Amino acid sequence: MLRYMAQVTDFRQAGFESLFDELQWRGLISQSTDPVELAKRLNGDPISFYCGFDPTAASLHVGNLVQLIIMRHLQAAGHHPIALVGGATGLIGDPRQSGERTLNPKDVVAAWAQRLQCQIGGILETDGDNPTRFVSNYDWVKDMSVIDFLRDVGKHFRLGTMLAKDVVSRRLNSEEGISFTEFSYQVLQGNDFLHLHDDFGCMVELGGSDQWGNLTSGMELIHKVRGVDVSVFTSPIISDSQGKKFGKSEGNAIWLDPTMLSVYRFYQFWINQPDDEMSKLLKVFTFLPRTEIERLSRETAQNPGARAGQRALAWEVTSLVHGEVATRAAIDASTALFGRGGDLASIDEDTLGAAIEGLKVDDGTGVRVFASAEPDERVTEAGVAAGLFRSLSEARKTIASGGVYLNNERVQDTDRVLGDTDFLHGRFALIRRGKKALGVVQRRGLGMTLSDPRMR
Repeated sequence: MLRYMAQVTDFRQAGFESLFDELQWRGLISQSTDPVELAKRLNGDPISFYCGFDPTAASLHVGNLVQLIIMRHLQAAGHHPIALVGGATGLIGDPRQSGERTLNPKDVVAAWAQRLQCQIGGILETDGDNPTRFVSNYDWVKDMSVIDFLRDVGKHFRLGTMLAKDVVSRRLNSEEGISFTEFSYQVLQGNDFLHLHDDFGCMVELGGSDQWGNLTSGMELIHKVRGVDVSVFTSPIISDSQGKKFGKSEGNAIWLDPTMLSVYRFYQFWINQPDDEMSKLLKVFTFLPRTEIERLSRETAQNPGARAGQRALAWEVTSLVHGEVATRAAIDASTALFGRGGDLASIDEDTLGAAIEGLKVDDGTGVRVFASAEPDERVTEAGVAAGLFRSLSEARKTIASGGVYLNNERVQDTDRVLGDTDFLHGRFALIRRGKKALGVVQRRGLGMTLSDPRMR
């Protein structure tokens, strides 16, 4: 992947008095234990800070991206990032409000941890004068006996305080309750902060606002056993205009791994965000300076049809996560599908397949379905099978009037048949009626590898 090096503007050049002020303006600080002390630390000499990421899935998602972007801001200001990939805590999983987690096999968690480290390394600086330090809490937990854990760590935690943590309290009052395993998670995370404070002088921990109880457990532990006051702060849980957790509508997470969510669909997620969310999303998810964000917000409000904010947002975030080359390919696929530019034949098979997969069956602008066909079948027949026409006579009339396109080339012969070369990558032929109604025809015999609505 060709890495996209987003320019993180120095807060002074961006018109802010301090890094803390910029993070607040961007809406990246939700809670903090002592805002005054936190501001001093972030605005002062370089310190070590950390954020933890548990491998409870094979990929990070856009919620994790918020923490990575904050880490990038701090790293650019000279602070030293520690990325903890929870090889130990990932075997347990932090308590969720929805119920007990499934415990994954150790080899699966180890493989996921490696994948997460690669993703983190694609966002943060990993070389140069201030590289990211990667650690795994499995390294200091694996040799700790139960007796050691209870004597050296557990004795510093009070049951009343642990029970008062929000997610623990909610789980205790649920039908399922909470296991001792997940109940102990906050002790393990607290021990992580203590270990990183002792070994690397770590003074700040950050995380999502749903992690507040786990973050403060480490702060309290360090105060008890070392007599040192450290800082923790959280970023807000980003929600969409309907109040749902951002990127998790209908239960489908927006993953950062392109094998779990194609670059095309990732780009489309951002380009389809509503106008009234642009200012917030540009502040949180991009490194664009304040003047540029304010300009894009004004332009989006004054001329929403141009979608200037969405285009900037989609480009910045997709390039940050997947690189410029993959992002340009996704843009080219999007414009080429409907004949707005670009060459369909030049789009690689994976990107084209992902773009086709992302088409809706019917979004109110035209019928878009999948059908199967084979060489020597007429375009009219394939178009009817794809739902673009109600009958063969309607298909012939539309061709005669110049309103039908095969792979973006106008069809002029009502008896035109599909040839071998009409199937892009030997698989797909795209028949379009007018500007918006698109039918995807897959070569018969290959199997319906895409989402055929007739099979739902």
